[in-house]
Formats: sequence, C-alpha cells, structure tokens
Amino acid sequence: MRVVVLGASGNVGTSLLRALAAEQDVEEIVGVARRRPLHSFPKTEWRSADIARDDLVPIFRDADCVVHLAWLIQPSHDLPALRRTNVVGSARVFRAVGDAGVPALVYASSVGAYSPGPKERAVDEGWPTDGTPSSFYARHKAEVETSLDRFQLEHAETRVVRLRPGLIFKRSSGEEQRRYFLGPLFPRVLARRRALAVVPDIPGLRFQAVHTQDVAEAYRLAVVGDARGAFNVAAEPVLDARILAEALGARTLPVPAAAARGAMAASWRLRLQPTPPGWLDMGLSVPIMDTSRAREELGWEPRHSSIDAICEVLTGIAEAEGEPTPPLEPAKR
Repeated sequence: MRVVVLGASGNVGTSLLRALAAEQDVEEIVGVARRRPLHSFPKTEWRSADIARDDLVPIFRDADCVVHLAWLIQPSHDLPALRRTNVVGSARVFRAVGDAGVPALVYASSVGAYSPGPKERAVDEGWPTDGTPSSFYARHKAEVETSLDRFQLEHAETRVVRLRPGLIFKRSSGEEQRRYFLGPLFPRVLARRRALAVVPDIPGLRFQAVHTQDVAEAYRLAVVGDARGAFNVAAEPVLDARILAEALGARTLPVPAAAARGAMAASWRLRLQPTPPGWLDMGLSVPIMDTSRAREELGWEPRHSSIDAICEVLTGIAEAEGEPTPPLEPAKR
C-alpha cells in the first residue's frame, strides 16, 4: 500500500507514521506538512504542501489511501485564516481525492463535531453533528462533516472513514499543548505531579480523552481494513474534576461555569492565554461517546487509560518535551 498522511508532523501524525511503518501491508508513506521536518521516519517520504492553496492531486496519484489530519487551532484570533485551512482546505482535500481516484479516505473528525448531548449516558455515531455554535473548532468540524457527506454522495466508489476521538494526548506533545492551549505565561512547574493543589470543579464538565498512540492504532486499522463510516474513539474513564483530582493528588474547588467562562474570555481578549471560551462551551456541551463500534468493527482496543494520557501530557508540559518536527518542537531551555 501507498498511504498519504496530511498533517503528518503533528501530535497524531507522528504516531501514525510509526504505526504505519510497522504495518507489513504498507510499503510507502508520504508525509505531507506545510513545513517539512528534518527528522526522518521509516518508509516515509516528506512532501511540503499547504492544503489551502497547493495542488494536491499529484501527491495523491497512485495512493491507496489518504489520511487527512491537517488542521489549525492557532492563531485563534485570526478566524479567516483558520477557516481557510480547516474548512476550505478540507474541501480541497476531498476534491483532490476524487480527482486523483484514491480508493480510500480516512478523515480526522472529532467529538467536537457533535451537537450538544447527554453527559449521563453515551451516544453512538448517529448523534447529530452540528457542533457547538460558540466554538470555532466545533463549527469547523461540523462544516467539514457536511462537506464530507457531499463528497460521499458524489463518490460512492470511495471508501470513507471518519474517526471522532476525544482529547488526544501523549508525553511528547507536551510543549505543543502548552503553546496551543496554555500560552507562554503558564508556569511549567504547575504541571508537575502533585504540584496542582486544586482542580476546578465546573458543573457539567465531563469529557473523554485518549492516548495518541491508541488513536494512531485506530487510524492504522481504518487504513488497512475495509471499515466504512464514523467511529467514536476514547478511553476509560470519563473524566471529571473528582477523578482528575484523585489522580493528581489534588482537591476540587467549585467554580461556576459563568465565572470560568468570563475569566477565559477576558484573558483571551487580552492575549494572556491563547484559548477562547468556546473551548469551554464545547466541553460543557458535547455528549459522552459510546466507543462500541470502534471496538467491534475496527477491532480497536485502547492500551492506555484516559488518566494515563492526561498524566503523560502533564509530564511533557512540565519537562518541555516534544519531537523534532515543527509543530512538536521542544522548548529551548
């Protein structure tokens, strides 16, 4: 197989390159990124391309599968730039897959694509995907799901898989996560084990996480198998303030959602931190996902718990860890 991976230099992409390299059915991997890394991966040839403007058809020709992971989260104050890559760029990817005659497409959707839903029970992949209106990330994921629906109607011959994971973490994404979501003013020492005295307990905030290596395995299975459709991907347990506090040796501190949102909004507007309040809105609104279909039809089983994933990324933040690719570049200390 020849597999093209867009967004190959990021958190999921680097782990997927390693998973595909270990797969005997995969003979050639083309890693595509806006900024070509100097680091090499087995079986992988790097190509530089921007999905928002470059011709992708020549890269996709003769591929057996395209995996679309490319996505922008920053700069969060420049919504036109984000939409140009996330929404318009994704539509260009789908069109190029069709024009190049690629037989399989695997797309990185997200729990963020889901419409508001229950926190007390899990929903399957049939839950509506209209996103959270106040979150640019959720709006973009929902728009791309609609774009992919249109692509499937026009290209019924193409096998399409969309994975909808929860929050995705690994140790070597620590510096990237700090840069994208916490900002340079966040003290790394607070991420050290037992350094956090309290975990904010925001009513209704329950969410799912998964280790990056386990997500990469789900993508590998989607690439080499014959599955079609959408798959929820997340590990146990579902996380809330109590579970996190217990795992981190901290105590919970009740914080009203309105107060937390106001603090996020003010600090984001002042550019003290890079995360707009829509991320909190999304966390409060998205449903808990049922992962049965991924386990039964993909044959996927996570090897790490959600707590493992959280603890790893906190260690990575504390130690300024990364990998030798532009998105994951470790901090210079």
